Amino acid sequence: MFERFSRSARAAVRGGVLAATEEGADRLTPEHLLLGVLGNAGTAAFLAARGITPESARERVELARRRGGLSTSDAEALGDLGIDVDAVVAAVERAHGEGALAVPRPRRRSGRVPVAPETKLVLQRSLLEVRELGGGAIEDAHLLLAVLRTGGPAADVLSSAGVTRPVLAALARA
Repeated sequence: MFERFSRSARAAVRGGVLAATEEGADRLTPEHLLLGVLGNAGTAAFLAARGITPESARERVELARRRGGLSTSDAEALGDLGIDVDAVVAAVERAHGEGALAVPRPRRRSGRVPVAPETKLVLQRSLLEVRELGGGAIEDAHLLLAVLRTGGPAADVLSSAGVTRPVLAALARA
């Protein structure tokens, strides 16, 4: 499948692997792919114009991790039901220490970074995005479309900044 990836998309995957390696992560996640895409100048400028930088992406992902994996959209949905997730997190952290609800970050000892199942899904779906949009090679925009389709903290970073399917589809066609 990687033969279908453009030079830029390959660089994004390599950048994601580098981000995971530098973090000592036990696996390559869609969040790492997003950071890899943010390493590509053209796409990074497009996302920065919408308020997404590597730093802001890391902050949003860390917030979701501290919330036990809940994204901003999950927290908003619970808020609609009268549950203040930030108040719950604050109360738990007061009682049990900062990061008490955080999803643990297992550490990899050495060697290659394995690909998380949700990342495999993103990579597979990026090919579907190319087919649906009628493109040739998988580009950064197709990876981001697949991230949105898969959901999770990386998708939340995009959607909360207004980076939607129509916006990314237009980028993919450009």
